[in-house]
Amino acid sequence: MAQETDLIVVYTTFESIHQAKEVGHVLLKSRLAACMNIVPAMTSIYEWEGEVHETAEAVMLIKTSRRCQKEVLKRTKELHPYDTPALYVLDPLHTDTDFGAWIAGQTEMPTKTVPQKKKRTP
Repeated sequence: MAQETDLIVVYTTFESIHQAKEVGHVLLKSRLAACMNIVPAMTSIYEWEGEVHETAEAVMLIKTSRRCQKEVLKRTKELHPYDTPALYVLDPLHTDTDFGAWIAGQTEMPTKTVPQKKKRTP
């Protein structure tokens, strides 16, 4: 049975829900993540290369096990369309035991056979 601390959530953002879904499907098919929640609309305000930007983005929360963390971050970064994506790990203080066990089961045997998506160029 999974420990309560086995679950982590990886936060990232994308230009569109379509991009988030593409990455989410790769992570799911490779069993690196049990599920993703995609929030389709938020506004980001940030400075990049000396200019202030205001853009619409989609948020993705990737639910996975702690032992998959390194590979999830690596694969997400490889597949992500941004040069510098927001990728950070949220470490829950508590996870329902049954839910944690489900996450652990879904990510028990990750594969590495999913082809990499090429980054788009400007």
